[in-house]
Amino acid sequence: MLRYRKTVLFLVAILVIGMLPWAVVFAEEDDTIKEMISSAAEQKQAALPTSITGGAIGMTVDAKSAILIDAASGTVLFEQNSHDRLPPASVTKVMTMLLIMEAVERGQMTLNDKVTISEKAASMGGSQMYMEPGEQHELETLMMGIAIVSANDACVAAAEYHSGTADIFVENMNKRAAELGMTETNFVNTNGLPVANHYTSAYDIALMSKELMKHKKIQDWFSIWMTNITVGLPGKEQTELGLTNTNRLIKIYPGANGIKTGFTQEAGYCLSASAEKEDLTLISVIMGSPTSKIRFAEASKLLDYGFANYDSVKLAEKGETMGMVVIEKGFPNMIEAVAPEHISVLVKKGERDNIKAELAFEDTFSAPIVKGDKIGELIIFEKDKEIDRCPLVAAEDVGKASLMQIYMRMIKTLA
Repeated sequence: MLRYRKTVLFLVAILVIGMLPWAVVFAEEDDTIKEMISSAAEQKQAALPTSITGGAIGMTVDAKSAILIDAASGTVLFEQNSHDRLPPASVTKVMTMLLIMEAVERGQMTLNDKVTISEKAASMGGSQMYMEPGEQHELETLMMGIAIVSANDACVAAAEYHSGTADIFVENMNKRAAELGMTETNFVNTNGLPVANHYTSAYDIALMSKELMKHKKIQDWFSIWMTNITVGLPGKEQTELGLTNTNRLIKIYPGANGIKTGFTQEAGYCLSASAEKEDLTLISVIMGSPTSKIRFAEASKLLDYGFANYDSVKLAEKGETMGMVVIEKGFPNMIEAVAPEHISVLVKKGERDNIKAELAFEDTFSAPIVKGDKIGELIIFEKDKEIDRCPLVAAEDVGKASLMQIYMRMIKTLA
């Protein structure tokens, strides 16, 4: 009887202990829900993770709206009317370029593909590459035209090649905007030429600019100050067209590496600008400045503020190997654990040494493993306090080893 009572008490104790973590989880979820409700009451969306704008109190920008963010974390460092819906002019093309680059990355198209210029594309006014219907250019040439001189004809041609028609491409633009949490955006065309009901916000521009800058190839084009391309139909007179970057910051601001200018009478002078110093990349968005000169000056002012007050601690590059993991009965039996995205931590100037990181892996993994499966974590600490956990994933597929493979592995181990 005594042994029976001890057994019952032991089982009850295990049951109680096992329930405790769930109680904590439910309590944390309840607190989280309250925080989400409270946050939603203050601000509709929270696509960018946090805001630390206190240091910029008193700073104003000569524009209808503006925002400054850390490109890696998305942390908002300054904002002024950043959720106002305004016409973006050619800054629209950030989304156009993003869809093209994502299609290239997933193998839907390549930058070497030949694109035929349609009547519609050739008919675009405003900034353009002056291409004729029937001309063919590599997709990369069109992307350079969009990035450097904001070419409207190249935008439409690339959009048609991507989706079949420009209208379908615009639908895809709005779908992608929704996926990114751009709740204050509605696109009507691919290039930002004046049209009713075409709008976005500085906040949303920061969101899509942050996503676009993940594609390193785009920075090569953004950083070109001047270049030449040949336009015109073969067999007819062809022209060597000079392209000069519309973004003056590329020439005058140290570390500038993008992104897009825009202007119409309705929108005023707009700009999504990026710059990099050491491990910190910032994105500054200006909408509705009264002049081009003021637009660049105000974007520079925001970048100066960010670089003067903040730093970034880089912990891993996208695809960087962080460790090796043994897979039981797998073939291969050891794989790399890699960072699926760039991992960095934004800190105030002088606080880099407060950030530390540790690798954490499960004791055992069994095959099969699919490339991209989570197989570990990078745990980040600030002054010994855990502040984040970032997943590490399998670099390749791992199948189950055959009996013969396991046997041969054992022989090699014993040899």
